[in-house]
Amino acid sequence: MPAMTRLVFDHLTLWITPAASEHSHDLVPYIEERTGASRRAVLAALRKLQDAGWLTRSGTKARPVFAPGSIRQVARNYTLHGLQEDLPWQRDFAPHFALPKHVERMIQHGFTELVNNAADHSGGTSVTVSLRQTPTHVQLLVSDDGIGVFDRICSAFSLEDSGHAMLELSKGRLTSSPEAHTGRGLFFCSQLADVFDIHANNTAYQRRAWETAGWRKGKPLPRQGSSIYMAIALNTTRTLDGVMAAWSTAGDGIAFDQTVVQLRLLVSEGQALDSRAQGRRVGSRLAAFKRAEISFEGVTDVGHGFADELFRVFARANPQVNLVPTHTTPRIDALIKAAQAS
Repeated sequence: MPAMTRLVFDHLTLWITPAASEHSHDLVPYIEERTGASRRAVLAALRKLQDAGWLTRSGTKARPVFAPGSIRQVARNYTLHGLQEDLPWQRDFAPHFALPKHVERMIQHGFTELVNNAADHSGGTSVTVSLRQTPTHVQLLVSDDGIGVFDRICSAFSLEDSGHAMLELSKGRLTSSPEAHTGRGLFFCSQLADVFDIHANNTAYQRRAWETAGWRKGKPLPRQGSSIYMAIALNTTRTLDGVMAAWSTAGDGIAFDQTVVQLRLLVSEGQALDSRAQGRRVGSRLAAFKRAEISFEGVTDVGHGFADELFRVFARANPQVNLVPTHTTPRIDALIKAAQAS
């Protein structure tokens, strides 16, 4: 029957959340009119959605009242030209979700920052935004059809490959439009999330909040443009103010003046950091910070040239920056101390 094909469960979940919010008292006739399905088919589909957690039902049998359940989703596509990122959030997304206040604040921040990045930096024509709430998490996916974030960074900063672009992105305060942006957006979105993935033009990096290693390569999505995914646990103790404070030496979240540099992004597993060029690459833009942790996690060894370039040449040229090496081996420690003493 043609009417039944219109009530495929997965298709219904794409729009049932806003429908239940906006048509709580007339959801059955609304779906009948929207799909052309019979009343019997609609009632059967609604029972399945209730059983799966997509809907709740109250009222009487004759006059049911529906509302979104513990699982909710809204997906929208927007033209990027002239897009004002706060309006989709206020109009199309926020009214349909029930999140803890501190989680809502973080996902709102992520939503507006990522949509604004797509509008201002992607060079694309459209963006698709999907927000899903489950009993345990809220999940945001923002996908544009633009140049791709890593290609954009490589082009703007004359970098050679996506690994170098990810290194710069991981430091924070990176923007290709300094007159309009401070480079906080994507960085802080990644720090707010329990799970954060960046996919762009056959390259992917991911960050898991519970892993000390930070960023690592992932399996890319086969599509043009950038797709950014972030998930936050509903029971998280993380807050927007707390995350911003962690990257401020004063602890007030006002200045963004400390960072962590993951050296493993520069090399393949098992390789050493040997060259002065790599040292200069690590030091790039660090003069903008007061404190920079240099994480050697995942790095097996370094050469004299690398250590000297970063911990003597850069350090003496930028005495205002406190370089703090972490996850070092005894040999790496010795090389750093030798460079500092030279």
